[in-house]
Amino acid sequence: MSTYTFDVLDIVAEPYAAAPQLTARLRITDSSGQRVHAMVLRCQVRIEPQRRRYDPGEHDKLSSLFGGHERWADTLKPFLWMQCNTTVQGFSSATDAELVLPCTYDFDVVAARYLHALGAGTVPLALLFSGTVFTRGDGGFGVAQVPWDCEARYDLPVSVWQQMMTSYFPNSGWIRLEQDLIDALAEFRARRGLLSWDETVASLLSVQREVLS
Repeated sequence: MSTYTFDVLDIVAEPYAAAPQLTARLRITDSSGQRVHAMVLRCQVRIEPQRRRYDPGEHDKLSSLFGGHERWADTLKPFLWMQCNTTVQGFSSATDAELVLPCTYDFDVVAARYLHALGAGTVPLALLFSGTVFTRGDGGFGVAQVPWDCEARYDLPVSVWQQMMTSYFPNSGWIRLEQDLIDALAEFRARRGLLSWDETVASLLSVQREVLS
């Protein structure tokens, strides 16, 4: 049985980082009685969508990820959000540490599409830890692995994600396109004399609505 316990105290948005970033504040407890000289910590952050309820508007937005609501019993499964790491300084018994969680608004990333679809509530997270522990005692230095069963759960408020993305990308987002599509959009924009990419896409959508009506 592991002597290490990991708890997530909170997760906050970093307003002044170079790119969108959350920071998880961890409390690490060791009941072995040994002094930890240092810890190289790795973390796999997973989203557990089955642990929350969804309103009808969220059902519609999430259908592209999980299919129709009638299929969610089979399709609503945990999925990877990110992998990250940090180095924890030496401690005895317990310490607090920070784990940087870099984020993206790329809509090709499943987690970004999922988070964008949520209106309120929380995002159920599971943090799975691994890594290497360097200990120091009377017999000198020792090396051990963080046991595979070390994990923690945390419900991240959706508002924290939303506020962070709003501060970096106010009223905007990112969609990656193939070069041929970008060239075609640029040609359409030039031919119509449109001033922005927003205006270009809006014009295309307007044409599409006219065709469908």
